[in-house]
Amino acid sequence: MASHPLSPPAVTSLFTPLPLGEDLTLPNRIVMAPMTRCMAGPGLVPTEAMAAYYGRRADAGLIISEGAIVRPDAQGYPNTPGVFTAEQVAGWRAVTSAVKDAGGRIFCQLWHVGRVSHPTYLGGALPIAPSAVPLAGPIAHTDLEYGTPRALDADEIPPLIEAFATAAANAMDAGFDGVEVHGANGYLIDQFLHYRTNHRDDAYGGDPPRMARFALEVVDALCEAAGADRVGIRLSPAAYHHLRPDPRDTEVFQYLLPALDERALAYVHAGIADDTWEFDYLGGRVADFLRRHYRGTLIACGAFTPEGAAAALAAARCDLTAMGRPFIANPDLVTRVRAGEPLIPFDEAMLDRLE
Repeated sequence: MASHPLSPPAVTSLFTPLPLGEDLTLPNRIVMAPMTRCMAGPGLVPTEAMAAYYGRRADAGLIISEGAIVRPDAQGYPNTPGVFTAEQVAGWRAVTSAVKDAGGRIFCQLWHVGRVSHPTYLGGALPIAPSAVPLAGPIAHTDLEYGTPRALDADEIPPLIEAFATAAANAMDAGFDGVEVHGANGYLIDQFLHYRTNHRDDAYGGDPPRMARFALEVVDALCEAAGADRVGIRLSPAAYHHLRPDPRDTEVFQYLLPALDERALAYVHAGIADDTWEFDYLGGRVADFLRRHYRGTLIACGAFTPEGAAAALAAARCDLTAMGRPFIANPDLVTRVRAGEPLIPFDEAMLDRLE
């Protein structure tokens, strides 16, 4: 029988299995974070190259896919895959087969960008958002500039929730092990959770319970479609991307997180670029804020090294640690960490290749 190298003591905690729900166990605590790669084919269909890309990273304890848009008006970047047509579902089925054939596990991140879009993606229509609050700056991967979105009418919200539920059912049909709600990074769900972008005075804005309502209704719809223990959500209480913070936002998340606890989800996932960043209005780091208010499985994320990830686990700051760019540079990241081998440094030029 072939022997397996022992992990260096500094990272041994990364290789403790973790049950995720009733019938899914992760063999290690290293999660591949969702990363937008803009490499879908015509019709926003996942490609064979994407299947090979994910399959090469199947040693991760869990892969979270790049964001899959839930309906046509959810798009905000070029060539981002969808999960709302039969052709897209078939493309994702090839991806999940590649991961499963290599022994892996994969969740599909479900995404609507809201105001972080442009009419060029929407047949000339304005992007939608909780409120008509402008967004300034250039759109990544393009020469376009953001603008002012259109505020959603109340009667448009139930069909949006249904689109998330249908996308979740499609993802499960495509062979995913579960779904993650993209409620972070200033996209649509996150826009409802922050005072700077939610100026509503109806059932979806004005105070923490109403501002959290859309996120909770999406989560409930996904739990119905996929099962609660196959649903995770990524959250950005720090409002660090596409948003400006407001001290009152903290109260929204202090309401939302216990409500998510009641739903017995697979996990909550911290959306932040660097775990070491501290925010006065959160009392420190994002992961630690989430840990104080959420008792379930927590994924920390943000520029972790393997040693830093192991330290976060050892300190009980989280249950899983997600890494992004190191997985781009190292498809065999888990094998390298287990063997104590150095990681290949990430280089921006790697973003132009799907390897």
